[in-house]
Amino acid sequence: MIQEELENLPLSKYSFVNGSRRQAREKVMQILYCSEICELPLEDIFKHIFFRSFNFGDSLKVPDKLLSPEEIYELEADIPIIWDDEEVQFAKDLIKIVFDNKESVTALIAKFTEHWEMQRIANIDRILMSIAVTEILYFEEIPTIVSINEAIEIAKKYSTHKSGAFINGILDQIHLKLKADDKIKKSGRGLQEE
Repeated sequence: MIQEELENLPLSKYSFVNGSRRQAREKVMQILYCSEICELPLEDIFKHIFFRSFNFGDSLKVPDKLLSPEEIYELEADIPIIWDDEEVQFAKDLIKIVFDNKESVTALIAKFTEHWEMQRIANIDRILMSIAVTEILYFEEIPTIVSINEAIEIAKKYSTHKSGAFINGILDQIHLKLKADDKIKKSGRGLQEE
């Protein structure tokens, strides 16, 4: 069955793609999601998801082992991404700052989702809101609208069909509150909050 599926997959025109900030955010979302559901060290999760670095166990000695069709399918599932050092550093910084401020950011989101229990909000939606709020509060060089729009667009790709509107509504409310409380500090041309 897997063999037939592999044979019917169209081959990509590209052997790699260049990374982008959006792709870095997508990988950060995947890393944060994975860190909640597995017990692997964060460094291993990062390498696997960001760089597609696989570990099939100590018994793997290439070329002594042939990969199973499932392993081949997983290895070839994504086109390799060529990352700039800046994008890798952005992802690492974002992950660290999300973890360092998890409690306060979660509490802030909870204030604006009082009609929903945090446990009932889709994990991806909650993680994307955490990423966006972290960027709004702690990344002075990223415009607030960019952080909100990126969360919405990634939600449309990875979550439910209603997630984009849900996230937009919550992040807009949070943005207005943070702006009213003068908590948003942006720098650079065009980045100051109106």
